[in-house]
Parts: sequence; structure tokens; C-alpha cells
Amino acid sequence: MLFALPFPPISPVLLELGPISIRWYGLAYVIGLIFGWWYIIRMVDKDRLWGGLKRPKATDIDDLLVWMTLGVVLGGRVGYILFYNFEAYRQNPWEILQIWHGGMSVHGGFIGTAIAQYLFARRRGLNTLSIFDLTAAAAPVGLFLGRLANFINGELYGRVTDVPWAFIFPNSDGLPRHPSQLYEAGLEGLLIFAVLTPLIWKGGILRKPGLAVGIFGLIYAAARILVETVREPDPQVGFLFGDFLTMGMLLSAVTALAATTLIVLALGGRTRRPEPSS
Repeated sequence: MLFALPFPPISPVLLELGPISIRWYGLAYVIGLIFGWWYIIRMVDKDRLWGGLKRPKATDIDDLLVWMTLGVVLGGRVGYILFYNFEAYRQNPWEILQIWHGGMSVHGGFIGTAIAQYLFARRRGLNTLSIFDLTAAAAPVGLFLGRLANFINGELYGRVTDVPWAFIFPNSDGLPRHPSQLYEAGLEGLLIFAVLTPLIWKGGILRKPGLAVGIFGLIYAAARILVETVREPDPQVGFLFGDFLTMGMLLSAVTALAATTLIVLALGGRTRRPEPSS
């Protein structure tokens, strides 16, 4: 018999107030966005981080938070529909609005927030890549909390394994599985934050627009591809080719290509353009 750790008895619902339920997953989004707002304000308030590069004012960040919230929610939902479950939603389109039933894509969230940030930067006359850098610096905390919430929900778990830290997840087939959500929390959240934080505060990478988001994207893509080797594919998608390539791997490979391009351009000074003073 395979060994497995007991799954912690934590309810996905943190608090119920009559018909209103506060779930860990929703709370992760809220805390992640609030932290992002606070952390970005700290960064834009420090002149030494920018080397004279134009950046948003602290008062702009309230509006940026609204744009980011809409981008991550709409993008995450649309991405999940298009990348992971299009046929089901095509047959039952009314379920598209039922976001409380789950169904969000991280890669879709990235695309949604990128569009929102681009529109925000255009309206404010800012370098879009500098906005990307700010949100990339704060995003790992939200990713960390979101993956912990996935673990509490007992969803997006890994493949069957005999490692001594395996768990039997609720509503699964009862077999010990990799806690892939915790792997992602550590790699996509803690690791990226640990790498970017000193580079921003000591290395001055915000002076090269696109470098921070490029580093974020490259580490995220590598981490996601690594974890996908032990993560159970979404049942409605499965493996794309043979028994190895998954949708998460494919989307992460595209992310890595875009991130590498940004890093090369930023290091070459091709992303920093003269900005008129405000």
C-alpha cells in the first residue's frame, strides 16, 4: 500500500454569513490585489529605483488596481474557457458567468492583465513595460496565495506517486498524489519573489523597462513546465501529444519565448525611450 499524508481538515469556505460565503480562493485574490497595490506604491515612491525614468504617480495606482482586477478576473475566465473547456461552455454558454463554480486560467489572467495595463499606460502616457514590471514584482504573492487556496480546495492536484509527502485529496480517486499546488506555490510564488525583490531594490532593474517582467515570465514558465511533469492534466483536455505534453506546458513555452525576447531587448537598452516630463 502506498504511503500518504492525511489531508488537512480545512474547509474551502472560510466563513458563511447567511447566503454569503467567503472562500479561501476568493480571499487569495483580494489579498493578492491589496498587497500588489501597497507594494507598487512603495516602488513608485522610490526615485532611486528608476534612474529618472518616468513612472506612474502613487495616486495613479488606485486606478491601476481597478484595471488589474478586471483584467485578471476577465482574462482568467476567458482564458480558461478558450484554453481548457471551450466545448463545454459552447454547449452551455450561461455557465460562463457562473465563476463561483471555478474555472480560471493563470495564463489567461496574464493576458487579461497585460491588456488592462497596456490600456492604462496608453491613457496615462506611460511606458507599458514599466507598468508590466511593477505588476510582475507584486504578482508572485498573489500566485503563492492562489496555489495555497487550490490546495485547500483539493483541486489541480498531481499525479499518483509513492513519494512520502503525497496526499490523498478529497473527491479524488483515493490514491496518493503529488501536492503539485504546493510545488507551484513555492516555485511560482516564493521563488520568483525572492529573485525579483533584490534585483529591484538593489539591482536597479526597473531602469530597464521589461526586464523585471521578462525575468518573471521566464522563471514562471520554467517552474510551470517542471511542475506539469507531475501535475494531473485537466480531465477535459488531457495530454496534447502522447503522454507528456500538456496545455500548461504549451502555454508556458510561449510565455518563455516572449519573456526571453523582452529580457534581450531590455538588456540591450531598446525598451527605454525618452519620456516627456509630467
